[in-house]
Formats: sequence, C-alpha cells, structure tokens
Amino acid sequence: MGNHKTKIAVVGTGMVGSSFAYAAMIKGLAAELILIDASEEREAGEVMDLCHGLIGTSTGGVSGGDFKDCRNVDVIVITAGAAQKPGETRLDLVSKNIGILRNIMKKMGKLRSDTVVILVSNPVDILTYIAKKEIGLPENQVFGTGTSLDTSRLRFNISQKLGVNLRNVHGYVMGEHGDSEFVAWSTANVSSMPIKKFFTTKQMTAIEKMTRRAAYEIIQRKRATYYGIGVVITELVKAVLHDTKKVVPVSTEPGSYYGIKGICVGVPTVIGRKGAEKVWPVPLSTGEMKKLKNSAGLLKKILKSAK
Repeated sequence: MGNHKTKIAVVGTGMVGSSFAYAAMIKGLAAELILIDASEEREAGEVMDLCHGLIGTSTGGVSGGDFKDCRNVDVIVITAGAAQKPGETRLDLVSKNIGILRNIMKKMGKLRSDTVVILVSNPVDILTYIAKKEIGLPENQVFGTGTSLDTSRLRFNISQKLGVNLRNVHGYVMGEHGDSEFVAWSTANVSSMPIKKFFTTKQMTAIEKMTRRAAYEIIQRKRATYYGIGVVITELVKAVLHDTKKVVPVSTEPGSYYGIKGICVGVPTVIGRKGAEKVWPVPLSTGEMKKLKNSAGLLKKILKSAK
C-alpha cells in the first residue's frame, strides 16, 4: 500500500469492539486505530488503556474520534449495538440494532470510495444486507463476519477430539450466524482425509450441536462473547489490508451459484482489498443446499417483518 498510512475505525467500544482493538493493536494491523462510541467516556477510557500498551506493539497510535472520522479510513469495523442477553437469540435484537445501524450510517455520511466496511453487530446477516444496500459503497466492499467465528469453533472442536492442529482441519459452518446454521460435512476434511473417516453420524451431530450452542454456553457463564470474535475480526481485516485473497465464510449475498438473493448469509468468500471479492462455489450435498436455502428463507422473513 506504499506510503499510505493505514487507518482502522472501530465503531462501538463495548467488549467486542475493545477486544478487537486490543488484538489489532498487538498484531500491528494498521498505523492508526480510531475508536468511536456513543459514550464519549467509555471511548476515552478504552483509548487511554490501549495507549498505555503501545510500547509493546508496532501500532503507531490509538485515538478517539467521531463518526465523521470514518470518512477517511481503510476499514470500518462496526460492533455497536444492543448485546445478546442470556436467553435471547441473535434475532431477538433485530429491530433495535437496525435502528442503531441506520443512525450510525447517517452520522458517518459519505465514505471514501475504497473503504471496506465489516459488520459484526447481531443479527449480522440482516444488518449486513441493510448496510450493503444503504451505505453508499459498492456492495462487495461491505460484508459481515457471518459464520467465520462458528467455523473457527468447529475446527477447534474437531481438532480437540482428533489431537491435531486446528489449521489442519478444513470445513465450513454456513448459513445464518445463529440457530439455523449448519456444518457442510460433505466437504470437511483433516489434511485431505474426509471427516467421515474419523466420526460417526452421531458424533458429527454432537460436534455440530456443540458448535451451534457455543455462544449460549459462553453467555450463560460470563454474559458475553468477545475474545474469539475479536481475533477472528483481525483475520478478516488482515485479509483486506494485505489483499490475501483468503477464503472465509462471511456474510454476503450468495448470488447465482447458491441460488439465493435478497439476503446475506455465511458462505465461503474470497476476501481481499476490495472486500468480499467473490463468493467461492463449494459443492454442497442436496441436503446441505436445502439447509442453506431454509436458513436464508428464515432471515428473509425476519427482515420483511422488521421493515
């Protein structure tokens, strides 16, 4: 990127936003991190705390800002919104967080033409679709974290049971980032060995349930999830800033290959400097394709009712 001073804006400095900012600072993802929050006091506190650790990083600076500062950054990460409470589903947050998102977009105004926006707030699939249509950027430059965290959880769960490094586990969780998500078992493997060589159908069902229920289990114990997603976001931002063309299951509009339009869901996608550059065509089984379309249909109904 030449001599360009890379900047990341983090909108929302709650536990997810601050965890991402901390991880991004340690990894030295950008020259400058700008934290933005409706609570100026919370924002100032997080900035101070992070700045006191700059000595151990290669990040140039961390500062507070306002929504107008989003107009000249490389990546905007939006984590602001009402948090999921014990007993709530991500979809219970839909009406509140649609309103918050639209207010944020209005305050940000016109963004730089090459800015990439990553949605993290839940329900991420619905919010991503709205942002794609309303934020004023090419739609590929807006995507959500989707099932990237769920996929990380899946690979960890499998790696623990087999005693291998999770980087050698390959496979995706797809669909809604929520209760209708599913594991695309037909394409999963461990270092080229099909996953069905290692597990019975019953065992795979148990692993899938464990993966799907992970957020609920964490929320029940500590009221929120933030470390895992914080690190996963850094991987997405790195893929954008370094133009790595990494394939990650993020929230975007699947399009013609999957036969799904009018909503975003988690599907494997090539991530680079232009954002969600291309949906990657994973050959699903008939049953898996049905699950993906059912998941998209559920989200469409909720989006329609929210409107």
